[in-house]
Amino acid sequence: KDKTMERARDLFVFGCYTGLRFSDFTSVKPEHIVGDILRIKTIKTGEWVNIPILPAVREIMGKYKDNPNNLPKSLVNQTMNRYLKELGEMAEINDKKLKIRNKGKDRVEEVLFKYQMICTHTARRSFATNMFKRGIPTRVIMNITGHRTEKAFNSYIKISQDENAKLLKEYFNKSA
Repeated sequence: KDKTMERARDLFVFGCYTGLRFSDFTSVKPEHIVGDILRIKTIKTGEWVNIPILPAVREIMGKYKDNPNNLPKSLVNQTMNRYLKELGEMAEINDKKLKIRNKGKDRVEEVLFKYQMICTHTARRSFATNMFKRGIPTRVIMNITGHRTEKAFNSYIKISQDENAKLLKEYFNKSA
């Protein structure tokens, strides 16, 4: 019922279905939309990407058709991240995860709820992982995300050993 949280959710879902960085999906303009393709020059790399406008994206754009760019008004990244954590908690994304990071020479380990780790960049990682799990070729996904190396791209793919085995089994069932 909170309009700002709804905007944060819709922008996040837009990111999940386009693979764009926060800086890119908050700067989409009507001229970036050519038919069923979102064509945008990314801010970080300066590369042009062509992204099909999938049904979930079209639905969000239809919801905000009164806005100049057919998207919800952007939020500041830090504010949006705070709302995304609240939304994740409301959605009961309560699994615990070990987060390991380096602080100087020290290795810091902490256990967090998954919802505490959600941020705008999670949308981009989710796009890459979900497209990979659907069987979209890595090179096709990389052309959308703008990754130049498979090493950089592979750090975005988060699948469990069970999911990996299932994907391999599905692949062989398709080719049999």
